[in-house]
Amino acid sequence: MARKTDVPSSYYGEPRKYDPNFRGPVHNRSCTDVVCCVIFIVVILGYIALGTVAWIHGDPRKVVYPTNSRGQFCGHKNTPNANKSRLFYFNMLKCANPAVLITLQCPTTQLCVSKCPDRFATLLDAWNTKNWEYYKQFCQPGFEISSKSVVEVLRDEDCPSMIVPSRPFLQRCFPDFITRNGILTVANETLFKDGNNNQRSVLDLKDAAKGISSLMNAKEVGMKIFEDYANSWDWILIGLVITMVVSLAFILLLRYTAGVLLWLIMFGVVAAIGFGIWHCYWEYSALSGKRGANITISDIGFHTDFSIYLQLRQTWLIFMLSLSVIEVIIVVMLIFLRARLRIAIALLEEGSKAIGYIMSTLFYPIITFFLLAICIAYWAVIAVFLASSGNAIYKVTAADDKCMYANLTCSPKTFSQSNVTTVCPGSQCMFAFYGGESVYHRYILVLHMCNLFMFLWLVNFTIALGQCTLAGAFASYYWALKKPNDIPACPLYSSFSKAIRYHTGSLAFGSLILSVVQMIRVVLEYLDHKLKGSQNKCARFMLCCLKCCFWCLERFIKFINRNAYIMIAIYGKSFCTSSRDAFCLLMRNVIRVAVLDKVTDFLLFLGKLLISGSVGVLAFFFFTRKIPVIQEEVPSLNYSWVPLVTVIFGSYMIAHGFFNVYAMCVDTLFLCFCEDLERNDGSPSRPYYMSPGLHKILRKGEEGAKLCAAS
Repeated sequence: MARKTDVPSSYYGEPRKYDPNFRGPVHNRSCTDVVCCVIFIVVILGYIALGTVAWIHGDPRKVVYPTNSRGQFCGHKNTPNANKSRLFYFNMLKCANPAVLITLQCPTTQLCVSKCPDRFATLLDAWNTKNWEYYKQFCQPGFEISSKSVVEVLRDEDCPSMIVPSRPFLQRCFPDFITRNGILTVANETLFKDGNNNQRSVLDLKDAAKGISSLMNAKEVGMKIFEDYANSWDWILIGLVITMVVSLAFILLLRYTAGVLLWLIMFGVVAAIGFGIWHCYWEYSALSGKRGANITISDIGFHTDFSIYLQLRQTWLIFMLSLSVIEVIIVVMLIFLRARLRIAIALLEEGSKAIGYIMSTLFYPIITFFLLAICIAYWAVIAVFLASSGNAIYKVTAADDKCMYANLTCSPKTFSQSNVTTVCPGSQCMFAFYGGESVYHRYILVLHMCNLFMFLWLVNFTIALGQCTLAGAFASYYWALKKPNDIPACPLYSSFSKAIRYHTGSLAFGSLILSVVQMIRVVLEYLDHKLKGSQNKCARFMLCCLKCCFWCLERFIKFINRNAYIMIAIYGKSFCTSSRDAFCLLMRNVIRVAVLDKVTDFLLFLGKLLISGSVGVLAFFFFTRKIPVIQEEVPSLNYSWVPLVTVIFGSYMIAHGFFNVYAMCVDTLFLCFCEDLERNDGSPSRPYYMSPGLHKILRKGEEGAKLCAAS
């Protein structure tokens, strides 16, 4: 007995009626969502204006070059410090506050120097000795030894009270920390004298420059990674080209052997993961009894040399268990979805034919990539110029913390004429940061948010344009009664021109809705980051719920938008009308949607996994010198995982680009199939536009799903 809770199809609108004049995507169209199109154009013009304002007020030199205490750039051409590209801190011990290092500004005089000091020395030791000539280069320009006493020099910070061996990092001189035999040293020393001739420990410097040692290690790792890229870039490029060729050949093979190839993909992935499980077990067993192999990962901590982890049994055990879980999940899905897989394969076969007739669609992702690159570059440039906006702000830095003028804004030009130096001897007017009190600078955060929002809107619009263009091309294939004779010439170009000419407003409308939701998610992530240390569990719980809800909302909007763009490409109606029609059509065919919704995505994911995984395995054997024939060709690397991870990630993204075209093709053909069943009945006067084989297997799958839904 059938359940009584089924919702009648009329609730979601009446099925499409037969129209003898309908021949696929409508040619006679009119502009849709004109108001949103106008708003979109106005906002783009405003975005250009924002870029112009940021260009006028911003100065990237403030980001690229460090600034000394006088507000001068270090190392910039046509300045007094053109040959002095390093920023030197007079007293690094004053930088003990970790918050100071966020802006790399310390409450001590900062001077542009040509090179960082390479020895320990104090002003008292260098005064009137042969070391003075070396020490003098770290004093203020124009300072003479006979002009003041040592006390006055230290008070006015004309010279540093001490210098320590340093090396440049981010163009700033930081103590040259080196760990030897587990002991932190600077120039092989653990003790030194400060400016007052007191004995100090290198650990004091570490506390003052907290985090610098790890940053120096990060810089060293970064240099090694850069060196690896320089040595292996050509082989990485070869790997990515191989991926492109394999992906293209794979899609061409799908044109003729889709069914066989897709089943081979599924069994190939299962076999590959099974081999991985066996290999992990073999490595796990081979390490049994070896010295140090039973140490846990937590005991050795983090290392950039991943080969260390491969010598631990726990590593291979984790790999083996992870692969086993993945293998079980895939096998269970293949068993329970075997009937639906046959239906999905039939639709993928039809998609292969469509792509085979419209091969130009495979290269459309290049256009999307180019447009996205422009959006990202423009956003990044504006962000840099906004971040570098503002005038130099100077603050009073007093030698005595009790000075009433400390941290107040000052002007270097008039500071010497004020009474601050009289009230607070030794105080200075030093550069603090870039900012301002103008209206522009007050709303700099708002401008950053506008820049981010426009970036999201343009990115979503670019993706929407690609989806609408591909949908129009594939719809023209489906609604051609005699394929390929009835397929119009240049379907991809025709679809692209229609989308740009008539439906910019509709695409902008859908992109705007999605961008608003994404912007809210960005704000929620920012609030979550701020509240991480909060003890208010209720607020954190509510924030977590909001993040989850808006994530689900974003996924739903993406699904609706994707299908709405297909309907726009076919009928040329507005976004809201197309969204309603697409939603109602899917709900009237909810059983078919349930059958094909994620099954095709699962198959395409396996294809991406197989291609990227195969190229990744080949790259692994190559870069680890396990291919005897070409061992001499392998470049010398610090970390073999650098090119390996790059090749795997790049391969997946390339395969993802090709298979995204496939996914759009399948979604378009599916909606066209649902409309075809409503419009036509298969009679000679109202023939189906789908192939007989596709109709047979889809109808069979629908009947099986209905039987499962019956009680």
